[in-house]
Amino acid sequence: MVTGGVTVEGGKITEIAEGPAGQGAVDLAGDYLIPGLVELHTDNLERHMMPRPGVQIPHVPAILAHDGELASAGITTVFDALRVGSDSGDNAHYRAYAREVATELAQLRAADVLRVRHMVHLRAEVCSDTLIDELSQFGPDDRIRMISLMDHTPGQRQFRDISKLREYHVGKYGKSDAAFVEMVANRVEQRRRIGDAHDAFTVETARRCGAVLASHDDTTEDDVAASSANGARLAEFPTTLEAAEACRAAGIAIIMGAPNVLRGGSHSGNVAAHDLANRDLLDILSSDYVPSALLRAAFNLADIWGDLPRAIATVTANPAAAVDLPDRGRIEEGAVADLLQVKVFDGTPVVRAVWRGGARIG
Repeated sequence: MVTGGVTVEGGKITEIAEGPAGQGAVDLAGDYLIPGLVELHTDNLERHMMPRPGVQIPHVPAILAHDGELASAGITTVFDALRVGSDSGDNAHYRAYAREVATELAQLRAADVLRVRHMVHLRAEVCSDTLIDELSQFGPDDRIRMISLMDHTPGQRQFRDISKLREYHVGKYGKSDAAFVEMVANRVEQRRRIGDAHDAFTVETARRCGAVLASHDDTTEDDVAASSANGARLAEFPTTLEAAEACRAAGIAIIMGAPNVLRGGSHSGNVAAHDLANRDLLDILSSDYVPSALLRAAFNLADIWGDLPRAIATVTANPAAAVDLPDRGRIEEGAVADLLQVKVFDGTPVVRAVWRGGARIG
């Protein structure tokens, strides 16, 4: 950390100087200046499009509301997680939407009406009858920067404890016990029938689109070995210490959820992010489903590590590097001028101003 000034020209940082800033500079009055936050996995757009089960909001206003929320949270680059692979039968509330939304995002980018930089992250739901059809609609021209392999088969990974899955479906969707038991049986059979073929097609799609491949909810050493064999460079939310240690040994970057940090544990009963942080097994934070949690969780990590720059890197430089975006996530000459002014009030970081490419957006 240094005290000094940053010069911005043409949307990029052109000079960094220590000491008092020159005449006409924006005075941050002792607040922190940090890089704009880089978010690799957020379900927040889905929440805006369907705020309650069965309630659909038109996509464009939902995208714009999501975009504004991200800007207010200090996120200047986002990988919007769009699910590919729609369920039928027991989960008929899931419908295909990714192709349509990806097109709408591209149109809004072209019209220059978005505040933050939006990229696409496809969440490939392996146990779904439509995955191959939906993935086949995307190609290299769609700027898909990340694809994750999602396997929510009951009894393994995130829902190894089936009681947690029961709580989720009964609480959110009002399923009866009989309907839940039937759903579990259907999904296990679905995984047996199509899982391996869908894994392979997703990996090939990532290669075809030039996207970074991520695993999701690795739980065992065998899960990590499979992820490594597929070419995964990122592990989203490993659920056990065993899996996180295996990821570190395999050179796979580890992403954990900011809500996990703030809550002090996983809502699914899995490994706590702070336990991984204490073992040097946490590289990147994701807001997951709470954009405002991202910056606060980074400051919590700073308390754990006693190192604020290292903690800030988990939401800036580290995610940017993991997805081959070397022009952001750092305050250095030549980087894009995506910046945040942050004041700490009673231990809570407060976003005071946001710049994207040197232009104020929040």
